[in-house]
Amino acid sequence: MLSLHQNKKISTPVITTLLVGLLSTFAFGITPAERGLEIAIEVDKRDNGYNDSTSTLEMILGNKYGESTTRKMRTKTLEQIDDGDKSQITFDNPRDVKGTSFLSFTHKVGSDDQWLYLPGLKRVKRISSSNKSGPFMGSEFAFEDISSQEVEKYTYKYLKEEQLNGKDTYVLERDPVDPKSGYTKQIVWIDKERYIALKIDFYDRKSSLLKTLTIQDYKQYLDKFWRADKWEMVNHQTGKTTILNYSKWNFGTGLKEKHFTKNSLKRSR
Repeated sequence: MLSLHQNKKISTPVITTLLVGLLSTFAFGITPAERGLEIAIEVDKRDNGYNDSTSTLEMILGNKYGESTTRKMRTKTLEQIDDGDKSQITFDNPRDVKGTSFLSFTHKVGSDDQWLYLPGLKRVKRISSSNKSGPFMGSEFAFEDISSQEVEKYTYKYLKEEQLNGKDTYVLERDPVDPKSGYTKQIVWIDKERYIALKIDFYDRKSSLLKTLTIQDYKQYLDKFWRADKWEMVNHQTGKTTILNYSKWNFGTGLKEKHFTKNSLKRSR
């Protein structure tokens, strides 16, 4: 246990942050694990009821030399009441990836079901659960990053409260339940007012900081649902980046189960 009296190099702001976190936990009368889970459940609850959504998406891949390539995509998502969401991403350009389509059935418990349609081969390839930590289409996002982040996929620990870019946040640690995850833990900054994620640090299987995701430019839709227009993932170990720019969000478009099948992947062009 850290002794504040023995370590005189600890600064006053650090001591204040630690004390605030401890006092907050005592005030709620629950453990850090219980408080972390409570916040995660509230984040999830505030996004319930959107039914379905569509958007357009620009993906910018950047290397450590400052060079970049851009891809254009379309997305659609169907909310599930008793399980994780269903989603599909279809690439429109450039030509070498046009028609490629990714389908994901997220599950609250167990491995997700994911498929990738490759038009050049004219076949649907199932993504093995052992490959979920692999890069999605050469980006810095892993296959597990682009699934809906269900509460049951993690265990939680409340760490502290702090300001991030002028916003008051809760800072949580969440540890993946799935042993095949590419991460040992993630540190998440949650906006205290809106209960939305602003930043996530990802730690690899060696417990080293691997990537940081910053989520920016949120807009509210239907007076309830928050969606971010910009997601930026930085890989600290390779110097590569991926930026996702979302636009043209629509909700309640009438999507059904039949729009999220392996056959729909082939028809999505």
